Amino acid sequence: MADQAPMAAVILAAGKGTRMKSDLPKVLHEIAGRSMLHHVLSTVSSLSPKSTVVVVGPDMSQVADAATGATIAIQQEALGTGHAVLSARQALAGFEGTVFILFADTPLVTAQTFQAMRTLRENGAGIVVLGFRPDDPAAYGRLITDEGGALEAIVEFKDATPEQAAVRLCNAGLMAVDGRILFELLDRVSNDNAKGEYYLTDIVSLARAQSITCGVMEAPADEVMGVNSRVQLAEAEAVYQKRRRDQAMEDGVTLLDPSTVYFSADTVLGQDVTVGQNVVFGPGVMVEDRVTIKAFSHLEGAHVAQGATVGPFVRLRPGTDIGADVHVGNFVEIKNAIVEPGAKINHLSYVGDAFVGARTNIGAGTITCNYDGFNKYLTVMEEDVFIGSNTSLVAPVRIGKGANTGAGSVISQDIAPDGLGVTRSAQRQLDGAAARYRQRKSSEKAAGKWSKPDPSSVKNTS
Repeated sequence: MADQAPMAAVILAAGKGTRMKSDLPKVLHEIAGRSMLHHVLSTVSSLSPKSTVVVVGPDMSQVADAATGATIAIQQEALGTGHAVLSARQALAGFEGTVFILFADTPLVTAQTFQAMRTLRENGAGIVVLGFRPDDPAAYGRLITDEGGALEAIVEFKDATPEQAAVRLCNAGLMAVDGRILFELLDRVSNDNAKGEYYLTDIVSLARAQSITCGVMEAPADEVMGVNSRVQLAEAEAVYQKRRRDQAMEDGVTLLDPSTVYFSADTVLGQDVTVGQNVVFGPGVMVEDRVTIKAFSHLEGAHVAQGATVGPFVRLRPGTDIGADVHVGNFVEIKNAIVEPGAKINHLSYVGDAFVGARTNIGAGTITCNYDGFNKYLTVMEEDVFIGSNTSLVAPVRIGKGANTGAGSVISQDIAPDGLGVTRSAQRQLDGAAARYRQRKSSEKAAGKWSKPDPSSVKNTS
């Protein structure tokens, strides 16, 4: 792409999205943990644009604030797509390369499609329109082409003749336009129509009247789907997830049940990773080679080094760094913790705000008590530590290298290297006490002394 003319992008994001029924602007609703607007911005950035302009309404500061790195243009009145693009005139003053006109609620178009449009535009077309062939063309505008495939007109369905309505090639709305003619054409667009709006599509007929060549680039229907409702958002999520699953498997990842694995937009998986059923990758996950992630695990903001095994039923929360060949077993939750190579946390434990040294073994039911109601504190377990089952580690506390804790202990003081910390009380045996207890309780029940607890009887006295 180094020898291509410069390109810029105008992303239309001024729609109110009332069908979403949400306080959140439509284009900030997420697919795979990333807003639709950011999906479009990310794809555009891969083409190294000279300028990116996001067009918003006058009261859409939330969208403007989210468009990091882009120039913001404000469409003061909602007078149609052509009028929206005119709002970017000042930001693109003097620009003569290819201008992409995109929609922030059409987030699945790929960089490859944009690049193909760019190439066609720079090979002589003044305007390139993105088209698609839906299963049901319904009321989409039709792209009317000549025998050579050049675009002659965009005809709205309601205005189409029977012959034109039979055309299956439909308008997706996205365009690549020669920056030297874009605003001159837009200045000539009329709002003499039922809605009194300035339609971007009218620039095609204006260009053809000046013998300017217009072209069409086709894309799969699911790539150009727009999102205007929660139902369509779910449909777009499904398309995106299918795309990511397929790409992961092509890149050397084994998905045992692909349809049940969910990715975030920034998920990174190495080669020979195996992912079990019903695994969810939240934002910020990096998994290195030869990792196994077993079923029903949820990872977010975590790094997992090569050879580690995670799951089943594991939750890795933000700030977790799992070292090489670590084993994290069923029903374990880890948060903001470094787990060094070879360590094992095999079941039923919570490890938060902690450092776990190499080859340390944490027994079942271990809890790091990291929060006192006001602050979080660090628990340190050095190398080759053995933590007995059902140990509570009351932070801040340090367990020295090679040290052990006895099962069932509450450890609130540091343990020296190679030491043993035990807080278990001495066991007592009271002969016959269990039988006497049962007899007493049976008598109370028979006498009607038991009643069902009533939580509503507790009053808030604060």
